[in-house]
Amino acid sequence: MTPAELVRDATSRPLSDERGREIRIELRPGLSPAEIDEFAQRLPCALPGEIRDLLVLCQGFEGGPVDFVDFTGEECSFEYAPAFPHGHPIAADGFGNFWVVDLLPTSSHWGPIYFACHDAPVILYMSPSLDHFLTELFRCCQPPHVSLVNDVHDDLLFEVWRTNPGVISQTECLTSTDPDLSAFARSLDPSFQIIDLRLPDVGFGFSWGRYGPNTVVRRHGELPLFAYQKRPGLLRRLFS
Repeated sequence: MTPAELVRDATSRPLSDERGREIRIELRPGLSPAEIDEFAQRLPCALPGEIRDLLVLCQGFEGGPVDFVDFTGEECSFEYAPAFPHGHPIAADGFGNFWVVDLLPTSSHWGPIYFACHDAPVILYMSPSLDHFLTELFRCCQPPHVSLVNDVHDDLLFEVWRTNPGVISQTECLTSTDPDLSAFARSLDPSFQIIDLRLPDVGFGFSWGRYGPNTVVRRHGELPLFAYQKRPGLLRRLFS
């Protein structure tokens, strides 16, 4: 189903939390054609037709399993250019964490979507597309209440923080036969560790704040190849 169809379906069926209490999805008013055109001009890429249809239906909604969903991102106070130069937040959990669409100038659909958390300070892959994200979100409100959104939000972020999986050293990447990986490594120094999110499982990610709130994070162009610095240089430590 399209994102608009998924939202309509959720508002037409009984929803409940894990305790059996009723959940009622309250849609925010849709946008006018002029408002949608204005919104589209603020994006780094063309607005897909299915997103235009969604915005006609609603700007977002409240009352679901997260604090709110806002497809325009206007109420989501999120910006993290080192990882997401054109990141578009679409939902908040009410604790300062957001689900973010990794929009790029070449994007033809709204995806992938990441969960950006500050406690623990990790970024996790959530969904390949908006329809996948909404499907999993509404599964939180239907028995048996098994959802990848819950898995990522409640459990996997702490697993990534504890185990720091998939980290590759800069020196190892230098000799990689993967041209993108080796090129990225050549732009860094040995103090950086690299994470490859080009073919991630849901819940895989990296600790953007592993070495403190000022950890340096880099991205390899538009590719989901990320790196963070193991420790700041001497001058950075002295003058920070």
